[in-house]
Amino acid sequence: MSELSEELTPGERIRVLRERRGMTRPVLAGLVGRSTDWLKKIESGERPITSHAMLLKLASALRVTDLSALTGPADAAQPVNTGRLFHPASAAVWAALLERGTRPLTPLPSGTTVAGYAADVDAGWRLWHKAANNRTDVGLIAPDLIRHGETLSRTTTGPDRRAALVALAAAYRLAQQVIAYIGPAEAVWMLGDRAMAAAADADDPAAMGAAAWNLANTMRAVGEHEGAMMLVTTAAERLRPHLAEAPEHWRGLYGALHLHASITEARDGRDGSAWNHWDTADQVSKSLPAGYAELATVFGRANVDLHAVSIATELRSSGKALTLADEIDPDSIPSTERRTRLWVDAARSHMNRGDRTAALHVMGIALKISPETVKFTPQARSVAAELWRKAPRSMRAETLELAETVGITTGA
Repeated sequence: MSELSEELTPGERIRVLRERRGMTRPVLAGLVGRSTDWLKKIESGERPITSHAMLLKLASALRVTDLSALTGPADAAQPVNTGRLFHPASAAVWAALLERGTRPLTPLPSGTTVAGYAADVDAGWRLWHKAANNRTDVGLIAPDLIRHGETLSRTTTGPDRRAALVALAAAYRLAQQVIAYIGPAEAVWMLGDRAMAAAADADDPAAMGAAAWNLANTMRAVGEHEGAMMLVTTAAERLRPHLAEAPEHWRGLYGALHLHASITEARDGRDGSAWNHWDTADQVSKSLPAGYAELATVFGRANVDLHAVSIATELRSSGKALTLADEIDPDSIPSTERRTRLWVDAARSHMNRGDRTAALHVMGIALKISPETVKFTPQARSVAAELWRKAPRSMRAETLELAETVGITTGA
């Protein structure tokens, strides 16, 4: 906004930018949660802006990308978050998706085989569950996994092509995990659709079940619970006739689909149905070897127990959730992300009981285990935001530190 006069005050800059957008004073005031009279005083200079966070809110509402547009060129430039959580992996994955059909196929590294590519995708999933900053670490490899898988699926034939499609579907799902909650909505949906299409092209029920599990996560995140339930229950029914003779990971996916259904039903307050789906998953876990964990969903005994905590948390049975959480050995959970979510669920239950001190303590544990899981998942961010809003004076410093680490605006 270099065309703005350097002599303009922050309030005058806000007024000019608002008027240029054709935005009324009541609309802008509403976007930042303030009264029209408050904004009028800001624009007239009668009242100064002392909150840096409020400046960021105003800049975001006015759709300016540099805070100095409001503060003046004398201040250092500062990027403005325009509403979407940012992570560099998002742009890289999006670019890889858009290349299909617009550029020649990506050449494969020398010696690439379908089996080797499938092993690389599996390694990506193991890294996702092991890394503390999984979006960063897996984000570095996900774009090439997409490119190489698309090349293999279009240049091989017969059984090799089918295996390449199964692995490509898993790569799409892995990338979908990476950009969930941070990437363009179009990219998240595109990845889910491509995973389903690749799995269907391979005619592999397990790959279709895994793709349904991923896509249903996306649907549930935007409130499409009915569609999510249809996806996971249909996929589970497709797998069920094969379970007696199926490989272990087919049974693991069947159990994971029921766990997904259990959480979806719990979020809608359907207590009986939620626990019925959990019971089915519990029986499946008992049929699998001790210590078993399905690669992508980490379905197994520990994950079933973790979901019991999540169901109770969603149903606001806080005492039950915390009792169940106390019975779980966190080290038994074969996923850094899922272990973090155990502590987040415990924090949510403590908040439901009004115990902010305990909630803050366990959120600190979660943050140490996986900073990116806390920063980029809605439930964890919600706890951090609520702690900041409701913390007593004695906890303000600690809750402010948590909120700022997670990237939540904390200004009044």
